[in-house]
Amino acid sequence: MPRVIVFDVNETLLDMRALDPLFTRIFGVANARQAWFNQVLQSAFLTTITGEYVNFTRIWATALEMTAARYGVSLSADDSAAVLNGMRHLPPHADVPAALERLRSAGLRLAALTNSTEEVAMTQLTNAGIAHFFENIFSADIVRRLKPASEPYEYAATRLYVPTRRIRMVATHAWDIAGALRAGCAAAFVARPGTVLDPLVPRPDVVGTDMAEVVDQILAIECP
Repeated sequence: MPRVIVFDVNETLLDMRALDPLFTRIFGVANARQAWFNQVLQSAFLTTITGEYVNFTRIWATALEMTAARYGVSLSADDSAAVLNGMRHLPPHADVPAALERLRSAGLRLAALTNSTEEVAMTQLTNAGIAHFFENIFSADIVRRLKPASEPYEYAATRLYVPTRRIRMVATHAWDIAGALRAGCAAAFVARPGTVLDPLVPRPDVVGTDMAEVVDQILAIECP
């Protein structure tokens, strides 16, 4: 039986580079968006490791405040709202729609698993025009533990009525790949520009430079 293919959302499916002009206007530097999202991830890992749950939307907002303080910028309420709203209107990466269509046409089950809240995730994928590809859109918010903790992957498997070994997590983040593998899932790494695998974690059996390469390998394994 083929595995269920489960996708991370932010940066894996959706292109956060669309926010770069907004961050450049607010912070005056081109790399501010990356600095902000790095802080988002750091704060998410901190809350997960220490066991005090904070939802991802609040982490977005607090990380934005921290980034403003780091750059010495006075962040207005309008600017903050523009960033948080922008996260709900990200376009898909150019290689995503065709890749999802190929997987669905091959008869594979597709789902999404994100740290974003369920309401935000539904809005993001609907606005990006790709929500219809997924039979389920899961949020780690339900289990109050953010990826890469094992609970979100286990929750997705339970809701999909398969064991974790019958899930393949597709992500462009090494930490998401690590979390999925540790939870017993298979994984597929999309090596988008600037992303690399962590040598401290076993290498997944699927690695590609873009979503098309990843899908080629998934179809060869899951639909031989």
